[in-house]
Amino acid sequence: MNKKPRKTLVRGFKDNLPYLLMLLPAIVTVFLFNYLPIYGVLIAFQDFMPGDKIFSDTTIWVGFSNFTRFFSDVQFLPLMKNTFLLCIYGFIIGFPLPIIVSLSLNALRKKKAGKIFQTIFTAPHFISLVVLVGMLQLFFGRYGLVNNIAAGMGLERFSYFLENSAFRPLYILSSNWQDFGWSAVIYIAALSNVDPGQHEAAMIDGASRFQRILHVDIPAIMPMISVMLIMSIGGLMGVGYEKALLMQTDGNLAVSELIATYVYKKGLTGVPDQAYATAIGLFNSVINVALLIIANTLSKRFSENSLW
Repeated sequence: MNKKPRKTLVRGFKDNLPYLLMLLPAIVTVFLFNYLPIYGVLIAFQDFMPGDKIFSDTTIWVGFSNFTRFFSDVQFLPLMKNTFLLCIYGFIIGFPLPIIVSLSLNALRKKKAGKIFQTIFTAPHFISLVVLVGMLQLFFGRYGLVNNIAAGMGLERFSYFLENSAFRPLYILSSNWQDFGWSAVIYIAALSNVDPGQHEAAMIDGASRFQRILHVDIPAIMPMISVMLIMSIGGLMGVGYEKALLMQTDGNLAVSELIATYVYKKGLTGVPDQAYATAIGLFNSVINVALLIIANTLSKRFSENSLW
């Protein structure tokens, strides 16, 4: 009874051996750099100091004391608020933007023009964060282009990098400018699989271009939209520290101090408190996993699309 499935499995393995060998380097890389270091989260439950061994006879286990310390920290609520607001505003603007751009490019009659615009929109993705923040300084710094123009018009200079009110708009708009074209590539690829016969049939029925987008294009990419929505919600609190740290100043610290930047400072600067920093990072990861499960469950319940 068990020989036939085993033979089928061995045969399938032999037939796909070249493809499996191609995947092997990627699998090894992911295992070494993503899965193998996971045991390091045990530091969050220890009184760990740099140079200590994670497993030894002298290891001091403190349970959840590092987590309770974070929950009672005066920075807890501001960090949660700053991270959540930055992520939710970015999500509200950043998630629908690539969809709108991909639908617009796909609707262009001249496909060559669409490819040119796609290249222009995608190019900012390859700009490094350091260069991007440097560009923001050149444009929005106190003596940047925008302030020079304002001063030439008799207006006062505005310190964009020193004002709390300017940090989130600068961060969110620059991030979306950098990434919306790259994100749109996924939807453009999905739109390329739409059967042209559906558009022809809709045109025969008298449907306008906008009606064809609503009733042909959007339903075609809806499974991809659902998957991307789930993944976006799952990573909602996963904003990185690099850009926020580069844009951070003493003037905007009240809104620019995020969970990620706080973890970086606690774990790697000053007197390192790696156990505390690990606990905060693990807490943030648990929130992301919970959001991912909730988003996937809701998507599975109300639609036919889900990650698992």
